[in-house]
Amino acid sequence: MTTQTAKLYSLPLVSLRTIFAVMVFVAANVAFPQAVHLIPQGGLIFLPIYFFTIVAAYKYGLAVGLLTAVLSPLTNHLFFEMPSAQVLPILIIKGVLAATAAALVARKTKSVAFINLIAVVLAYQVLGSAVEWGMTSSFAAAAQDFKIGLPGMALQIVGGYALIKFLCKE
Repeated sequence: MTTQTAKLYSLPLVSLRTIFAVMVFVAANVAFPQAVHLIPQGGLIFLPIYFFTIVAAYKYGLAVGLLTAVLSPLTNHLFFEMPSAQVLPILIIKGVLAATAAALVARKTKSVAFINLIAVVLAYQVLGSAVEWGMTSSFAAAAQDFKIGLPGMALQIVGGYALIKFLCKE
């Protein structure tokens, strides 16, 4: 897989384009987890709430990524009570870390490369697991994504790379 210089944006916090992008990515982050949760333990295996957050931040910048990271789990919780209130804080923190990592890597490299998505996913997962361990005092809970969520991480890397490349053809 090759590196591609791409049209990556850093949309301002307040603009119609930002609001539209956030609405689209939050809607996707609501629909995708609902579909994945039809599979037993699908949420734990495929980590769907982070997928469109990573794509949003990588393609459209930190503002879109952060808004998507925070609004997606809150919207899912309000409409479907999933995620539960007790795991909502860590999902928001991990989403914010994923958005930040994606936006920083995109801004620094100004390209779409498979290795970039690997770096994004590893960065937010390692930092997020450390935060979760600190919050829960449970290494087992913190390491759960690495134990059962590897298919989800692979999907974020491969699928995220493909979707970002597709979006960059605009």
